[in-house]
Amino acid sequence: MSKWETVLISNLGITITGKTPSSNSPEDFGEDFMFVTPSDNLDNKIINNTERYLSKAGANKLLSKILPPNSILVSCIGSAMGKVTMNKTSCLTNQQINSIKVNLDLYDPNYIYYLLKNNYAVLRNAACGSTAVPLLNKTDFDLIPISVYSDFSTQQKIASILSALDDKIELNNKINAELEAMAKTMYDYWFVQFDFPDKKGKPYKSSGGKMVYNEELKREVPEGWEVKNLDTLASVVKGDLITEKTATPGNVKVVAGGIGFSYTNNNYNRTCNVITVSGSGANAGFVNYWREDIFASDCTTVKAENNAITFIIFQHLKDIQQLIYSQAKGSAQPHVYPSDIKSIKYFDIPKNILNKVEEMFNGINEKIGINIKQYQQLSSLRDWLLPMLMNGQVSVGNAYAYVQEALGMVAEGEVGYEVKKKM
Repeated sequence: MSKWETVLISNLGITITGKTPSSNSPEDFGEDFMFVTPSDNLDNKIINNTERYLSKAGANKLLSKILPPNSILVSCIGSAMGKVTMNKTSCLTNQQINSIKVNLDLYDPNYIYYLLKNNYAVLRNAACGSTAVPLLNKTDFDLIPISVYSDFSTQQKIASILSALDDKIELNNKINAELEAMAKTMYDYWFVQFDFPDKKGKPYKSSGGKMVYNEELKREVPEGWEVKNLDTLASVVKGDLITEKTATPGNVKVVAGGIGFSYTNNNYNRTCNVITVSGSGANAGFVNYWREDIFASDCTTVKAENNAITFIIFQHLKDIQQLIYSQAKGSAQPHVYPSDIKSIKYFDIPKNILNKVEEMFNGINEKIGINIKQYQQLSSLRDWLLPMLMNGQVSVGNAYAYVQEALGMVAEGEVGYEVKKKM
């Protein structure tokens, strides 16, 4: 491998610390430039959306803070400390993010992104103990030493290998977002607008299908459709007690009170295609859908005998997400209980209607599930290769072969690639 050298982060390019426009200038906010903060999703290589945007007027007041494409953005505060992302369009950040406008004469921006991602622990440790909320200021950030390959060609090769995996991961995420949107559109058309095909193949409600007012739902529903408690349509069950200390680390995600999974275990207690409703804490009531086996802990699970019904119920629960949040009881530690979910009202969908939509929903769900498995396996390969390439423990040639094999299997529709066979 090529020659190593140790440099300071300040040597990688120009460090820019962001700034937040004054709250007294609402005209500075708009839709023209992403305004990146640590609360945005910084988990992907490229950040494409932010919670807030700045107007051209706002950006013009902060010209020295505008980041050109392919800058490296590093969160330098709190729980998001050390998270790294890149921008593909000019953007700005708040003061809690230090960004690097990379010296393009010496370094490949994609390589620097992976370099800093591989130094996540170093970035976090640089701020530990400074305050109650960890903070890494620009001065300390610039002084962090980091080992890099001095050869530009090697940088590009390493970045190209890892980027090939991230590009496929990003593509799968986009496809899944489109599939999710398609499923939502179908659900709305069939079960919100009630324009499912009637006996003549025409949209039911729009073509004059009879509707009756339902007192429990406070809305009109198709004639003959029964409304029941959710626990008569699906199994609604509380999760099982487990803690991070008692869990045996493995490949099964433990779903507790958060938005995602909390940690892992070596066995599962719920099979795939299951809904979870977080049980306690700040995210009590959050509704999620899992296309893999999980261990349900501090949550309520909902699963019908028919996967299509489970998916339809999930769409309904997301529609009433705010109502479910409002069911939380307790101020210090809010809780949403299984009884809150069991009493939710929904349709007992007639079998003839379900038969028509079942294949479509199951097909979309299956495609999403395959993409998720590919995402997990490609992410595992990337995360294994990242330190190995950066530390010189695997050659560029061997890494390229691993990636081509994995991407080839994905292209053929296989999802059985395992990193461990390469170690």
